[in-house]
Amino acid sequence: MSELPTYVLEREFDAPRQTVWRTWTEPELLSRWYGPNVETIVHQLDVRPGGLWLNEMQWGGNSNYERVEYTEVIPPERLVWLHSVADAEWNVIANPMMPDWPRVLLTIVTFEDVGGRTKMRLTWTPHEASDAEIACFAAAMEGIGKGWGAGMDLLAGILEELQG
Repeated sequence: MSELPTYVLEREFDAPRQTVWRTWTEPELLSRWYGPNVETIVHQLDVRPGGLWLNEMQWGGNSNYERVEYTEVIPPERLVWLHSVADAEWNVIANPMMPDWPRVLLTIVTFEDVGGRTKMRLTWTPHEASDAEIACFAAAMEGIGKGWGAGMDLLAGILEELQG
């Protein structure tokens, strides 16, 4: 089998690594940047191996639920999780808007100290996916960057505020 398609996002922030880490691990900060242009509600955030992040994004009377299970947490260096679309009871389901979207995405986020700044790297890869899911993810990779990019812009603003 060929190598899986992997979405990669790299961004450098003008903030110490510990501060950037906080924006990914504190619910009140995470909800401000994750899911740009929607209301993000963090129902649970237990950042430890085996812990869950249960997330709801609301817009126009609709809700989208996500279930994240952390598999590796090394503060303030690395977060690894399995990311899924969920129903309102937090069961993993197929994406109702894109039935061939991977049921599970392996997400790895690293935070590197670069002289008082932080280089963040996120990768998203289909996990235990079917050929149809892999193809769907590969076809959507260009659009994925728009959402993540908008979130990173919001995150940068939060970091400025936290340091101000």
